[in-house]
Amino acid sequence: MHPRSFRPLALVSLAAALVLAGCASGPAAPAEKADAATTVTVEDNHGAIEVPVAPERVVALDNTTFQTLSDWGIALVAAPKSLMYDLWPSLSGGDEVLDVGLHREPDIEAVVASDPDLIVGGYRFREIYEQLKDIQPATIETSPRDGEDHTAELKRQVAILGKVFGRDDEAAALAADLDAAIADARTAYDPTQTVMGLITSGGKIAYAAPGEGRGVGTLFPTLGLTPALERAAEDASHGDDISVEAIAAANPEWLFVLDRDAMFGEDGYVSAKDLVENSEALKNVPAVQKNQIVYLDGSFYLDEGIQAYTKLYRSAAEAFAS
Repeated sequence: MHPRSFRPLALVSLAAALVLAGCASGPAAPAEKADAATTVTVEDNHGAIEVPVAPERVVALDNTTFQTLSDWGIALVAAPKSLMYDLWPSLSGGDEVLDVGLHREPDIEAVVASDPDLIVGGYRFREIYEQLKDIQPATIETSPRDGEDHTAELKRQVAILGKVFGRDDEAAALAADLDAAIADARTAYDPTQTVMGLITSGGKIAYAAPGEGRGVGTLFPTLGLTPALERAAEDASHGDDISVEAIAAANPEWLFVLDRDAMFGEDGYVSAKDLVENSEALKNVPAVQKNQIVYLDGSFYLDEGIQAYTKLYRSAAEAFAS
């Protein structure tokens, strides 16, 4: 045989031998690595579920995840745009991001049309969980669960998202920031001073029960606050009816106030600050007299994620320290 006619065959045989040797003794082949990284099993609110790693077509409905997804640069194919306002423009996008609408009348067809690899459901959209699972079995719910430690739930949520999107380090950093803010607030707080949580909406002041009232209620068990009034919640989400006279009688040293209407700008809107500080009945309350009132960010009601709570606890720490 002529030497030239043998050379290609010899090279092919050598290359094949090297590949086989690499498979036998070297690191995993690229195909094996890709297979190992395509899915991950996480424990969401319903148990263990296998989902894709770094999915490309994500639908996110749970507003408590929006800030995290936005900070991590996650692109969405569908979202409840009317729930987002202008808080997360990178998520709501333009026409390429389909609008699922509000939870009261969700546009299920928009979810179907978006052809998602992963759906992040839950919280306001928890009632349609089964419908979402029918569309895409890789549907997770990670929002804080009732009856569980709220701080632990916030950290669990971002840990799950960190696994799914390959952001474990970022998730750990968010958890550490939350812990630090809580520790600072607990250190700065004087337990002899009583605290009351309030929720304002529609020109009215409502009472936020310690441990239950939306947003501000979580402050009490988390920071070990002394309640000015201890009454169980009838409506933890919107707050319970209470007269300004009853607030005045409780005589709180501190007030933490959530304004549910701050982002909406509807006609006739009265801010929480106006409602509380311009009330004749509350003018002699120590919290008002000493200006010991902490107003949650106007966007808090639409956010409620780990970053929003971290900022709230930082605000508490700064207020107590001053």
